[in-house]
Amino acid sequence: MYRHWPRPEQLLLDVMASVDLPFFREPATQVRPWLATQLRRLADELTLPNVSAVAAALMQGAVWDPHIAHRRDQLIATISHRLQAALELAGTNDELLRPVDPHDASALLIGPLLYRTVLQTRTVPAELIDQILDSIGTWQTPSRPDPHGSNPK
Repeated sequence: MYRHWPRPEQLLLDVMASVDLPFFREPATQVRPWLATQLRRLADELTLPNVSAVAAALMQGAVWDPHIAHRRDQLIATISHRLQAALELAGTNDELLRPVDPHDASALLIGPLLYRTVLQTRTVPAELIDQILDSIGTWQTPSRPDPHGSNPK
């Protein structure tokens, strides 16, 4: 095993290359409750010791290893793209009153979850998720609900 992966970060990189990110896919109207559910799932995953360790290893490894940094950048791009689709849907349905940059939204939505779970090693209460969602803008009930209940890709 150590001949093929001399450092644990290299094994992590190979494993991560074969796994698709399961969060923030196919946004649904109403976007805020959908986002809250996605954030809850992510927060719950990050409280698992193995997932927390992988997240920490990815952050640390990306500092020194350009291949891990590249994979991190791919994950960030995927998250930003998926959140952009959700935020555009929220704007189209008048759920979110002003546009939000998807990169800023990613930092505002996911950053606090990482801090709470990985650094503080604590769970994320529902109240914090509500505060996190409030941090990206003013939400309201959609004026034009999607008759299908979701937005195709």
